[in-house]
Amino acid sequence: MRWLVLLLLSATLVRADGDRAGEFDYYVLSLSWSPTWCALEGDARRSPQCEQDADFGWVLHGLWPQYHRGWPSYCRTTERPPTRAMTAAMADIMGSGGSAWHQWKKHGVCSGLSAQDYYATARRAYDAVVRPEVFRRLEKPVTLAADLVEQAFLRANPQLEPDMVTITCKRGRIQEARLCLSRDLQPVPCGRDVVRDCTMSDALFDPIR
Repeated sequence: MRWLVLLLLSATLVRADGDRAGEFDYYVLSLSWSPTWCALEGDARRSPQCEQDADFGWVLHGLWPQYHRGWPSYCRTTERPPTRAMTAAMADIMGSGGSAWHQWKKHGVCSGLSAQDYYATARRAYDAVVRPEVFRRLEKPVTLAADLVEQAFLRANPQLEPDMVTITCKRGRIQEARLCLSRDLQPVPCGRDVVRDCTMSDALFDPIR
């Protein structure tokens, strides 16, 4: 009986160390609508992303290694953490250096890449997606069907199919657009645990400040 207890404890400790870096099936590119994040979290944190002159729309929440079912996080890695200069350099598309650091710590370490290469890969993925310009033209809050946001992304990115993008909502607001990409950043169908489209017909969508 004692050997069984020791075996279970050992397995638990191994699991607590995180998943193995570099072992995943595809990426999820998560784009967050900045006004939503600011209204729900960022303003209370006094994030620089939410300052009046910040002008953020769809920001890069993260590039997440993903399994076909589930996802790795906080993986064991021998790569060095990013420098402050590296994280600060991502603030133009991620809102702040702090956000870039958090994404490396939770997701980037699972990519099998160095911090520099992970950020470069995330930037390439972000730059390859056309963010629909129509949302930047809003002058006041509107309510709309989440499906309309997805359709706008599909029209702006003809390489995408409906099963390659999903729109999420949070507390009655449009939250994120999540696109599924292969390890070489080509669009691929999302796994079942990623395709969780928001079905709201009257989701709140705030304009850029």
